[in-house]
Amino acid sequence: MSDRESQSLGRILALVLRHAPEKFGVDMDINGWVNTRELSDAISNQRRHYHWLRGWHFEAIANSDEKGRYQVEGEMIRATYGHSIELELDLPTDDIPEALFWPCEPDQVATILELGITAGDRQHVHLSKTIAKAMEAGHVRIDRPAIIEVDTTRAIADGNTIFRAGKSVFLVTDMPSDYLYQVEGDDPVITEIVARWEAEEEE
Repeated sequence: MSDRESQSLGRILALVLRHAPEKFGVDMDINGWVNTRELSDAISNQRRHYHWLRGWHFEAIANSDEKGRYQVEGEMIRATYGHSIELELDLPTDDIPEALFWPCEPDQVATILELGITAGDRQHVHLSKTIAKAMEAGHVRIDRPAIIEVDTTRAIADGNTIFRAGKSVFLVTDMPSDYLYQVEGDDPVITEIVARWEAEEEE
């Protein structure tokens, strides 16, 4: 499988497992699992150039994904986060770091610190393990994201559930403002990353 084929298949996987399993006619259970043989048959039937596709190819994609976006168990596969469809993800809730981080528009900080974080059009809020990961996630849609720190220790103690999804991604349905703080813009991690972005923009 070439890099181009792997990237193209990754986009199809994201569509099927996160947003629209019906587009390829595959059955998904309430926890987001689909059968890899059924999925490979469905994709190869709709996209003839994937006639060679087999279920084990999905395991290879899942195992090589640095973000841990997919999980394979036997002949079943699912996306671990990023869903727009309603599911009951039975993800682990142990080994949650003492703090997690979330990117936002700088002009939204005051509102978020007052009202909390909500999932919007997704099923969950995606929190990152580090400030750097949150900066990277935010930079996809925000030029210079502000970073909110979540006091997960207090949040969990007060009954909020946090799920461990990918290798550096954690999920919550929402997060009340009581546990939120802004990471200052002069934080060394933030200043280093912004300096790198500025250097790249000048090239």
